[in-house]
Amino acid sequence: MERSEDLQRLVIAAHALTRIAALETRNEAPAAQWRTLTLLRENGPLRLGELATRSRVSQPGMTRLVGVMAESGLVERVADAADSRATVVRATAAGVHALEAWLTQLTAALVPHFTDLDDDDWAALGRTAGILARKTGSMELTR
Repeated sequence: MERSEDLQRLVIAAHALTRIAALETRNEAPAAQWRTLTLLRENGPLRLGELATRSRVSQPGMTRLVGVMAESGLVERVADAADSRATVVRATAAGVHALEAWLTQLTAALVPHFTDLDDDDWAALGRTAGILARKTGSMELTR
C-alpha cells in the first residue's frame, strides 16, 4: 500500500470516528460550534474572516454561528488589540468549559469501541495521534 493511501485511510477513518461519536453522544450542538471553539482555544482570538477560512465555512455562515454562540455565552466579540477599529472573536471561559465537557463526553462514547485493543495497538494509536497533532499543528493533550 502506498503512503498516500495510508493518509487517505486515516482521513476516512477519522471522519467515520467523528460520525460515530456524534451519533453516540446525541449532542445537539452543530459540529461547527465545537470546531470553532477548538480553533479559538488553539489559536487565541481570531477575526471573523480568518475564523471562517480556518473552519471552512462562508463568512455569513460564521457570522450567524458566532451570533448564536455569543448569545449562549460561548464566545465574545472584543476589540482587536492590533487594530482597535476591528473586532476579534474569542472563546469565553464558559465556551472552553463546554468544549472540554464535550471532549470528555466524546471520549467516553468512543472508548467502548476500542476495549479489545492490546498494548501494542494502544501504543500505535498514541504514536499516530502524536504525529498527527504535530503535523497538523493541533493541540496535544498533556498526559
